[in-house]
Amino acid sequence: MWNKRESPLRIEKRFEFEEYSKISKFMGKIEQLCKKKDIYPNISFGKNFVSLSIFLENKEISSKEKDFSTDIDNFYLED
Repeated sequence: MWNKRESPLRIEKRFEFEEYSKISKFMGKIEQLCKKKDIYPNISFGKNFVSLSIFLENKEISSKEKDFSTDIDNFYLED
């Protein structure tokens, strides 16, 4: 589940990984999705996690942002 945050308005999620090599593959998929959907989240990562923050254009999550976050969830479930 993505967490909605205020100030600045955004949704965030942290993804956990057992192997660093899976992080690289996951980030590659996110890169392609960003180019396709024209959404560029803030991304941080470490040895076993990737955290994303998607800054919202409006108070409500748009269908574009919702689809983007769902695609990312699906990438994570694939591995």
